[in-house]
Amino acid sequence: MSKLEKLVEELSTLSVLEAADLSKMLEEKWGVSAAAPVAAAAAGPAAPVEVAEEQTEFTVVLTAGGDKKINVIKEVRGVRPDLGLKEAKDLVEGAPQNVVENVSKAQAEEVAKKLTEAGASVQIK
Repeated sequence: MSKLEKLVEELSTLSVLEAADLSKMLEEKWGVSAAAPVAAAAAGPAAPVEVAEEQTEFTVVLTAGGDKKINVIKEVRGVRPDLGLKEAKDLVEGAPQNVVENVSKAQAEEVAKKLTEAGASVQIK
């Protein structure tokens, strides 16, 4: 067994408090921060890292209609042709409301940009 392997084995047996003391000693002796490597060595084998699932569907939420509600209502009708004038007006005045749901990131950003340019406050979730 090599010298480094022996050192790793010995570090693996340290308790958390002992590893913290060792870290402080190394910092004082060499003037460097060794906290992360010592903590990683003391922890033993690393657990598998879980990869977070990337979000693929987004919702654009109208948080406020702003001062130019008529422009915002027009844009809402542009992105939601299924809504009539009254429904679009109710959506803008009833903010916060979902404008579009379960759309791609690009589409959500495009809708948010249009509504923001019209004077609305929006949020992508």
